Amino acid sequence: MAVYLNHIVNEVPDHRYTQSFVRDFLKEHITMDRKSGLAIHHIYKNSGIDARYSVIPDFSETYDQTGLFFNPDTRTLNSPTTGERNHLYEIEAKKLYTRLSSRLISEIPKLDNSKITHVITVSCTGFYAPGPDLDVVKFNGLNPSVQRFHIGFMGCYAAFPAFRLAKSICEATPDAIVLIVSVELCTLHLKFQTDTDSMISTSVFADGGAATLVSTQRDLTPDSGYEIDGLESIVTENGAEDMAWSIGDNGFDMILSTYIPDLLASNIKNILMPIMDKHDVQYDEVDLWAIHPGGRAILDKISAELNIDESKFTPSRDVLREYGNMSSATILFVLNKMRELKTAADQSVLGMAFGPGLTVETGLFKLFSNK
Repeated sequence: MAVYLNHIVNEVPDHRYTQSFVRDFLKEHITMDRKSGLAIHHIYKNSGIDARYSVIPDFSETYDQTGLFFNPDTRTLNSPTTGERNHLYEIEAKKLYTRLSSRLISEIPKLDNSKITHVITVSCTGFYAPGPDLDVVKFNGLNPSVQRFHIGFMGCYAAFPAFRLAKSICEATPDAIVLIVSVELCTLHLKFQTDTDSMISTSVFADGGAATLVSTQRDLTPDSGYEIDGLESIVTENGAEDMAWSIGDNGFDMILSTYIPDLLASNIKNILMPIMDKHDVQYDEVDLWAIHPGGRAILDKISAELNIDESKFTPSRDVLREYGNMSSATILFVLNKMRELKTAADQSVLGMAFGPGLTVETGLFKLFSNK
């Protein structure tokens, strides 16, 4: 039974910061030696990112109030507690969850929102209860009996478990209509320090959200969408200590090793073997590659290892350049950009995302048009 991603929408917060601004801001306000200053300059120059978005207004040149992260009077950075950061998450995430779900519903003319049977929310950057799943139900006037699930703290690959859950639901209950909303406010946990993990994560992570509808009803698709052909998951033999989250007293602590791109590249053919073999697909038969843009080096090394033509994964480059890494929401930005830029029907798309474990999720999709 065919299962579809009928539509995708994405949004970002209001505050946009260019990479050059963030680089210069950090060099001005963090105490560092010459070596750290050179490292920050190099990291930001080679990030492949032009700008990122954040729910934090503090760093804007027009923001003259004392914020959670920055005091403009003393020109000093603050280090908020995890509780303070999570309180802001609750306020700002709710806005994005409700806005995204409402917009997605409004953009699907044939969708009767009373027919939505399941809601899946995704996030690894904050917690609250009653949670965003209930916010989505109440804000959109969904049936109070809608079944709700939250996929939390899985990292950048978490949209794929949401796809898998939605696909299983639809295959078991063909009338099911599943709403997925992913919101990540990564910048709430950035650390303004000069250790390698902090400098790298501060240079790539950003805020954003995306929503999609999953069903067996192709006619719900207003213009173009994806058929989900298959989803696979694998954990690499090494790398568990190179990407990890933990909850600290001043935000979530992240380990983001510089070895990750090499680990992924050296394992990528074995990683892809399950989905390629199961669906009898060869590398040259894949029309488009939706690679999670965790960073420029990840895209460079994976594409080189697989000998992928640059034109086949341009949306991944574009999303990284325009938005940065928004954790689990990012792959939906990539898929949406591919959907919007589609030039031919029935294109095959191989998607992948990476996260703690080192876990790699893959998906085989077919892009189609209803126009």
